[in-house]
Amino acid sequence: MPERFETESRKLLGRLRDAMAGDDAGQARLNKITHLIATSMGCEVCSIYLFRDQDTLELCATEGLNAAAVHETRMKLGEGLVGRVAKRRKVVNTPNAPQAPGFRFMPETGEEIYSSFLGVPVQRLGEPLGVLVVQSKTAREFSADEIYALEVVAMVLAEMTELGAFVGEGAAMSARHSQPVMTRGTVGQEGVAEGHVWLHEPRVVVSNPIADDPVRETERLTEAVDQLRLSVDQMLSMAAGDKDQQQVIEAYRMFANSKGWMRRMTQDIQNGLSAEAAVEKEQSQARARMSEITDAYLRERLSDLDDLSNRLLRILTGQGADTGAELPRDPILVARNIGPAELLEYGRKLKGIVLEGGSVGSHAAIVARALAIPLVVHASRITNEALNGDHIMVDGEQGIVHLRPEDTVAAAFRDKIAMQAAAQERYSSIRDLPAMTRCGNTIGLHMNAGLMADLPSLGNSGAEGVGLFRTELQFLVRNKMPRRSELSALYSRVLDAAQGKRVVFRTLDIGSDKVLPYMKPNDEPNPALGWRAIRVGLDKPGVMRMQLQALIRAANGRPLTVMFPFVAQFEEFRAARAEMDKALAREDRLGHVLPERIEVGAMLETPSLAFAPQKFFEEVEFLSIGGNDLKQFFFAADRENERVRRRYDTLNVSFLTFLEGIADRCRVTDTALSFCGEDAGRPVEALCFAAIGFRTLSMRPASIGPVKSLLRRCALDEVRQVIHDARDRGEMSVRGAVMEYVRAQHQG
Repeated sequence: MPERFETESRKLLGRLRDAMAGDDAGQARLNKITHLIATSMGCEVCSIYLFRDQDTLELCATEGLNAAAVHETRMKLGEGLVGRVAKRRKVVNTPNAPQAPGFRFMPETGEEIYSSFLGVPVQRLGEPLGVLVVQSKTAREFSADEIYALEVVAMVLAEMTELGAFVGEGAAMSARHSQPVMTRGTVGQEGVAEGHVWLHEPRVVVSNPIADDPVRETERLTEAVDQLRLSVDQMLSMAAGDKDQQQVIEAYRMFANSKGWMRRMTQDIQNGLSAEAAVEKEQSQARARMSEITDAYLRERLSDLDDLSNRLLRILTGQGADTGAELPRDPILVARNIGPAELLEYGRKLKGIVLEGGSVGSHAAIVARALAIPLVVHASRITNEALNGDHIMVDGEQGIVHLRPEDTVAAAFRDKIAMQAAAQERYSSIRDLPAMTRCGNTIGLHMNAGLMADLPSLGNSGAEGVGLFRTELQFLVRNKMPRRSELSALYSRVLDAAQGKRVVFRTLDIGSDKVLPYMKPNDEPNPALGWRAIRVGLDKPGVMRMQLQALIRAANGRPLTVMFPFVAQFEEFRAARAEMDKALAREDRLGHVLPERIEVGAMLETPSLAFAPQKFFEEVEFLSIGGNDLKQFFFAADRENERVRRRYDTLNVSFLTFLEGIADRCRVTDTALSFCGEDAGRPVEALCFAAIGFRTLSMRPASIGPVKSLLRRCALDEVRQVIHDARDRGEMSVRGAVMEYVRAQHQG
């Protein structure tokens, strides 16, 4: 790039900074900026369009177009050339705008006389904020240097927007981080919570996007990058001996030492940006690329670069993770994503969790369920919107997050919390009573667990035992494989805390979205249908044997119940059962005390197992329906995909008929059967499961009260008749008919 142009670019940025230094209101500042850009680039027109909402752009300032069109001209995302720039987040450069694909004629602006058009997206860290446009009467394409200069200016505009430079009397836009925001995500863990935001990674605010001294800024960048490289080298040395961790950190190291990355940032500084702004410009472009890439490996590598950019920004600004802010008394964690070990460090101090990424089966979701903390995942843009200390309300029942809610929303939300608290108080009065229906059937209600911290709920909730203890959490939160002695000690404490109540230990359920930090991930096209759970255990029997031995030693003569996950066919159960027999024989030879009695069961999560030979149902001592996985495989509907997940009802006649068939087969062989999963904790679903033959249900502790309350008011033979009548009428779901029955019982 010629030195003359670089100097002109720095001059323009310098003028922009001067325009910002005055006491002008937001609109006056925007007007100055459009005049400066038009003059500096030799164009008749410069316009700034900003988002009013996620789908609408508004002309907020212009030099050259009809001034009366400001705040009057609006367009939808993708509409016209401006909307095209905003939607694709890519530059549009054309010498003949009226003939360009997608051009929209807006007579109120008077732009039809301008032929050339150059539009660049205004975005901050991948978040689209608007579009910056220059136009001229002369038909010409803008040069690469001119495009680059406008992109630099757009980046500075984004930083100015973040700093609230365009807010005030006659403002072009509202103050950021001050307006109420409602975000709809996906339920990761049910429950409701109100509190104040605690950002896992606080926002780094760049207060000096423009700099006069490129030499000094380059020195600052070089020093910060050297410090970054040193920290990565230290991470690498600490991971010595751990090949998988070393591979991840080597990828970090590759980016940290990238000459291209350094060259681009240095070039940005030469054109007038500060070191911090140069890093953010590169980071924004990387995030924009990341949003377009579907390849998981490439997305992960760009995510590494994003993380390195954050580290570099913290070094440059001094805004480290330790900002001096104190955790509020009612913290709700907001993060792009978070690992299980980090989440456990917060523990039960958290009132709720909101993640921009994550999944309903992620490590974080597993820990959140274990801690009974409401969780919403896929909450788009929440880390861009939230600031530490913001008032926030999390509705884990609906997957909705209210950030800085209005008084009416807050009041309605508090009413919901109060109603739930009052209901839980009512449920406490039946805590020690059996879940006996009006027709005299007693349903066993058990709780799901995964941490020692869950066990106090065993008595408080009225649960009769632990229907599912997830053993993978102890593997997920460590950086290396736990030792047998550690696992044995933990399992022993679990049995101690259960005080004689039955605990069903599910063996290691990893794979799919639960990848161990020290286990090399497999690049599978569909991991949910891939190498996971019992398949991993049978292919890597050493880990399974170690875990079974730990369970036997933990029992120390007490009863032991073990369940193998994701069994798809009879031979897998037989092979796993053989491993248990070998472990028992080995422990006996070593002189260890064997369990008083042992139950070995399987989790039915694939439709195939429902059609296993009769011999399987005779040999397996109990079966537990893994509802979450079974439902997604039955309907071929990925539970991570909101577009299809909500399409299928658990009380769909086909699914209930399928479950009823399993219950009938178990009844013939006298095989104990339970239903485990989120649906077991929903009262109407639980009632239907009981009506078709399930006598044990396992759920989160907070659901036991509501489920027990409904079961005690209903007669299973009546509900079964309601289900069969709805099926005979050809209804797709029995929900409506059963809800009508439930309302009648309530009124009665």
